[in-house]
Amino acid sequence: MNTDIFSQIDLLWPALVAGLIVLASHVPLGMTVLARGIIFIDLAIAQVAGLGAVAAHLADWGDHPWAVQGAAVTAAVGAALLLTWTERRLPRLQEALIGLLFVLAASGTALLLTGDAHGGERLRDMLVGQMLWVSHEQLIASALASAALAVLWAACGRRSAGLLFYLLFAVAVTISVQLVGVYLVFASLIVPALASHGMARWRLLAAYAVGMVGYVAGLLISALFDSPAGAATVWALAASGLAFSLLRWTWRGA
Repeated sequence: MNTDIFSQIDLLWPALVAGLIVLASHVPLGMTVLARGIIFIDLAIAQVAGLGAVAAHLADWGDHPWAVQGAAVTAAVGAALLLTWTERRLPRLQEALIGLLFVLAASGTALLLTGDAHGGERLRDMLVGQMLWVSHEQLIASALASAALAVLWAACGRRSAGLLFYLLFAVAVTISVQLVGVYLVFASLIVPALASHGMARWRLLAAYAVGMVGYVAGLLISALFDSPAGAATVWALAASGLAFSLLRWTWRGA
């Protein structure tokens, strides 16, 4: 157990900033996903984006971050276009098709990494993330991109039921996967939305608070016990959401 947290501040604060960038876009998007009943769309699109990034690395584009990002965005947007089409043509089967897309992308990633000597490490990084090693350049680029998405979402995203929502969602998830990994992307979308579900007032503020507490607690746990930051933060987010829900139920029953 590492009790000298202050010595790790330089390592922790970029990871916390990365988490706040993810929450900024994912809290409102997660509420929309929950309301539309397409809970696993984020996992599917995140996995497809990861598949695109893995393919770019295997094509020796790893030294060109923008090429990797472009491949990931292209793959995610392709998945978004496909899901837009299926939502119109096969709305009753949409959730099943989203699940199938996730399985195909996940197994496709495993197949691509079969002959890669670092395949296991790449797969782990994609799923759990490497948020402790995020660079300042990544933070700046991600913050600018997330701000642009937020403006678009505020302007027209809430009125869009189809293509625009999926495209905005695909780009937002792709950015976040590069920062925190697939698992934490899912938790950041769903946990705050679930914890604040049913609130008539202050829902957005409560959801952001749940997410921020989860990220801070997860990073502190990671630093204290030398555990993977992404995995620890997923559990901390779940605990934060559960604690908030219990407080709400207790308040109602009082």
